[in-house]
Amino acid sequence: MYQDATRSGLPSVDKAILVLSRMPGIGRKSAQRMIQFLLRGDGSEIGQLLQALDDLRQRVGVCVDCHNLAEGERCWVCMDPLRNASLLCVVEEPADLLAMEKANIFRGRYHVLGGRLNPLSGIGPEQLRMESLRQRLQSGSVDELVIATNPTVEGEATAHYVAQLAQTSVARVTRLAYGLPMGGELEYLDESTLYQALEGRRQF
Repeated sequence: MYQDATRSGLPSVDKAILVLSRMPGIGRKSAQRMIQFLLRGDGSEIGQLLQALDDLRQRVGVCVDCHNLAEGERCWVCMDPLRNASLLCVVEEPADLLAMEKANIFRGRYHVLGGRLNPLSGIGPEQLRMESLRQRLQSGSVDELVIATNPTVEGEATAHYVAQLAQTSVARVTRLAYGLPMGGELEYLDESTLYQALEGRRQF
């Protein structure tokens, strides 16, 4: 069943390479290697991948409380009764939430915006989950809001917008202290850097 995907010229192979190469961090050569791996043997790897993707489509949605990925109405963080509900951390994407959890220091809850402000790309507050954040803050249950948007120009603009949103509702608004240059991504920080950033958060 195996074909050399780099030289096959087969429409099905070319289409699969094109689809995979659209994914973040995967170029054409990486996509070609993936296709070569999947086509080896009896095709069982393709079957397992198809089943996993179908499960992903059928079962995984968005948490009704924080907008993290969830199987069911609420994610595992929001369902944890030991979490500090008065401490809320705002992140851009679910991958950033996972990075924070990997550092194993933050014990509050999260709010996933679903991106960052970027007017040039047509992404304003209405395209993000700002309204649901405003409602959570106005409920009066949040004592500290930790802003953990990425240290990029767009991330900083998002942080300022969130801080203004929280001004009249939250007693303390803090921002992660980053030990890396502007332009870095929270998703790729190691646990030690994240620990220091969270411990050194400052008034915003």
